[in-house]
Amino acid sequence: MSSGSKAWRREELIIAFNLYCRTPFGRIHKSNPDIVCIAEMLSRSPSSVSMKMCNFARFDTQLQKRNIKGLSHGSKEDKLIWDEFNNDWEALAYESQKILYQMGHAVGDYKEIQADFYEEVQKTELRRNVKVRLVQHFFRETVLASYDFACAVCQLSIPEMLNASHIIPWAKNKLRRVDPRNGLSLCALHDRAFDRGLISIDTNYCVIISKTIKPRRKSQMYQVAFTELNGGKIKMPDRFLPDQNALDYHRNKIFLK
Repeated sequence: MSSGSKAWRREELIIAFNLYCRTPFGRIHKSNPDIVCIAEMLSRSPSSVSMKMCNFARFDTQLQKRNIKGLSHGSKEDKLIWDEFNNDWEALAYESQKILYQMGHAVGDYKEIQADFYEEVQKTELRRNVKVRLVQHFFRETVLASYDFACAVCQLSIPEMLNASHIIPWAKNKLRRVDPRNGLSLCALHDRAFDRGLISIDTNYCVIISKTIKPRRKSQMYQVAFTELNGGKIKMPDRFLPDQNALDYHRNKIFLK
């Protein structure tokens, strides 16, 4: 039986869904190095993995609004995985990385995290800390991928300068901590400004600048980073559109009007 015709086990589907969330839709193809790596781990072809990711895409309502339908010839198990984890991001992040380690593979930045977890799995406090690190990493990768690794406000596309910013802060709502719809990809400057309430996003996904910003002296940087961006529409994500309730919270509780 070829690798493309093997039935997908639950554990494999969870890994594929994790990768789907962390990969810009335009980069879901058999030559993507991340897909090649996962394919080798699962003893499948890169084409098989990318096709399974596109099977998940058919359930994505945001892609449907852009007339992207995904691949329709999946299995009923695909829908079960989507329904189970689509609104339980913490469980997806944790379970998928645990499965990767149990299969004997630790990928990328997870290597140190997973080693710590499984060497000290009985220590409750360490396990809790490692779980937080796992879900934070998933949140970051998913949010940045949604914006194709560019700042939503200024479109700076240097990954090392980007943060996955929570719209409703981490400490304020436990249920939204890992929800990618509660996230924005922001460069370091606009991340700090958003966190401090100096900028926000309105109901039309346009940038609004606080009237409280009073630079000691005007500069070209101030002009480019704030004045010229005021009222402009943010870069829209491929998926995981920012939740309007979360944006309302930020404008009403954090933004300095």
